[in-house]
Amino acid sequence: MTPHFPALIIGAGQAVLAAAHELARRGLVPGEGFVVLDANEGPGGAWRHRWDSLTLGKAHGIADLPGLPMTRPDPGVPASRLVAEYYGAYEEEFGLQVIRPARVTRVEPADEADPAGRLRVTSGAGEFTTDVLLNSTGTWDNPYVPYIPGIEDFEGVQLHTKDYVNAEQFRGRKTLVVGGGLSAIQFLLELEDVTETIWATRRPPNFTNRWKDEDKQWGLDVEDAVRDRTFAGERPASVVRTTGIGMIPDY
Repeated sequence: MTPHFPALIIGAGQAVLAAAHELARRGLVPGEGFVVLDANEGPGGAWRHRWDSLTLGKAHGIADLPGLPMTRPDPGVPASRLVAEYYGAYEEEFGLQVIRPARVTRVEPADEADPAGRLRVTSGAGEFTTDVLLNSTGTWDNPYVPYIPGIEDFEGVQLHTKDYVNAEQFRGRKTLVVGGGLSAIQFLLELEDVTETIWATRRPPNFTNRWKDEDKQWGLDVEDAVRDRTFAGERPASVVRTTGIGMIPDY
């Protein structure tokens, strides 16, 4: 018999863990009232795949999960390791019983005669049915790579942020970095010692003097801006367009 859960969540990143915590707070028992399916081999969500030099500090960070704040991060330890450890500790603390690796490959009505009824979820860990599905897989595994005319004849290498490991990949290459966010700036700073770089953005970088701990109202204003666009039915803006790039010594 196909296992059934009143609620099923796909993914195991920050949004999923917060949602799972809320479901448990409302009385749903992990592994009974809801189940979490994650395609990864271990905790951390997309953070477990971040590049070697990315650390948590002034420029990059994550919000505390409800009920278990993160201790002050060590800027000398890769974020991929720190966040994976934090998320893993969170899963254990609240007994979330995440099933992994369980990549979901199909979601469909459990009964074709009742398309508004239960859903059947097919995954690497088997089939499940559910009444409520929360899909929170993010974009890391399916990034947007814009088409560039003539790319078919390009003899160089085109990479997305998710493919970046370290600067050695680019040693001796002339490199174009496209984008106006924190990642692009960090790449430029890392690559300048091993290659010649060119920076291209659609608009001037959104530098700001308002940033995190230096301005407590900053985070609230960011949330308000996102909420206003959402309630107005507008497409979400890029992260950096909303947050800005802090004028800190790192950058």
